[in-house]
Amino acid sequence: MTATRGATRLARALSAEAVVDDGPLRAFRLARRTFLAGTRVDMGPLAAELGVDRATLFRWVGNRDQLLTEVIWSLFVPTWERAVREAAGTGAERVVDALTRFTRDVCASGPFRTHLCREPDRALRLLTTRAADYRVRVTGAFAELLGDSGAVLPLPVPDTAYVLTRVAESFIYADLIAGAEPDPAKAAVVYAALLRCPAPPPTQEEP
Repeated sequence: MTATRGATRLARALSAEAVVDDGPLRAFRLARRTFLAGTRVDMGPLAAELGVDRATLFRWVGNRDQLLTEVIWSLFVPTWERAVREAAGTGAERVVDALTRFTRDVCASGPFRTHLCREPDRALRLLTTRAADYRVRVTGAFAELLGDSGAVLPLPVPDTAYVLTRVAESFIYADLIAGAEPDPAKAAVVYAALLRCPAPPPTQEEP
């Protein structure tokens, strides 16, 4: 999946087909495990566990925001790819189904919700603003699906992808933005309205 990447050694290592820089990748893997365990990713403890000083860790991965961006993006990719792979229908309906599945899965992610609750201001800044390129990557992924869908769009692909990204953010981060519960079902209705097609049926709750 195409993504905009910064110039850190970690970013270059993650983009390489072969492992050319093991230090940054070791740091990334440890940070990812820490994040998935629901623990705060801190540079000092991370450096200590890796057996390096903080300066070396910063040379490897950039600052904490850059490292968190790469960790969260690494979780976005398989979640999004699974949503696209499992989406039903064709054209706009398939796009809406993929977006709805993605939104539902992100809202249900325990480690991600833990991170949002622990660092709400930082999370919103990194994930929804130009402070990092995460939002650019997400919009690019949405644009790729739109471009391949053959759907008749209300706006050019880049503009439609941007609007859909903002809709996803509004519902995924609803608790942080507006004090409301994240609601994938409502997001699905908005996705469908924007792309002028039926919304997917609500997911049946397990008894």
